[in-house]
Amino acid sequence: MTTYDTQDDQGLAPIGTVMRALPALSSAPAAPPDAPSAPAPARPRCARCRDAGWLVPDVKYGNPAFAKPVPCAWRAAQRAASQRQALLELSHLAAHRTQTFDTFVCSAATAAVWATVQRYTERFAGWLVLLGGYGCGKTHLAAAAAWAALDQGMTVLFMVVPDLLDHLRAAYAPTSAVAYDAHFERVRSVPLLVLDDLGTESATPWAREKLYQIINYRYNEQLPTIITSNRPVEAIDPRMVSRMTALLFEDQVVLIDAPDYRQRAVRTGWDAWRPGNEHPPRSEDGQG
Repeated sequence: MTTYDTQDDQGLAPIGTVMRALPALSSAPAAPPDAPSAPAPARPRCARCRDAGWLVPDVKYGNPAFAKPVPCAWRAAQRAASQRQALLELSHLAAHRTQTFDTFVCSAATAAVWATVQRYTERFAGWLVLLGGYGCGKTHLAAAAAWAALDQGMTVLFMVVPDLLDHLRAAYAPTSAVAYDAHFERVRSVPLLVLDDLGTESATPWAREKLYQIINYRYNEQLPTIITSNRPVEAIDPRMVSRMTALLFEDQVVLIDAPDYRQRAVRTGWDAWRPGNEHPPRSEDGQG
């Protein structure tokens, strides 16, 4: 059995080292004495695989792992970082950069909802469904949860549902940089998916089927998912509702019963309080 000088404690050697150890198949003519020397090679970023991205197990012939390169951990980390950045660029989070838990202005109707969403971000287990009318704060809270996930190192995709469907349709074009199947796979399998404004998409058979495939896949794989909608539950595809309500965080759909903040007159009290303040104002019934 061959032992390589650069193999690691798992018996894995860089594939380049293995290739250099093989007998040369041909001999190149010697360089003339006055030929300029070649520049020194750049220092590899990964000492294990020397940037090849693969390692060859140093095992005997007959071992199932013989002659089967395995990915280096460095390569896997590079791919994960690349995918995380690509999904972040695809997301609409840049438009919600100021929407965090700290900037959410609570009211008597939304304080408990804020606490529920914040608690969800402690472990991102199950699904979170936020229902409510226009301007009640559901998108702000969904974005705040997405930012919290990014702060924890998770890979996140935050998309308005009609825009997500447009991106999937665009992937069919021959000029698309990413093939449709690859694009669809990374959308449905992202560690945290936030679907904003479910129910505002065009109700075409293709749109319903694609959304169902995404939701059904995430249901089967039990992947954390946040969904917001201003539609009543009975107006959403029953197939999706059955999945949405089966893996709920704390077994509840969160209904935000609050008026449109864009149209509310500025008031004292709750409108001046943000979560984390020592003494929130008392509600109108005096119970806090």
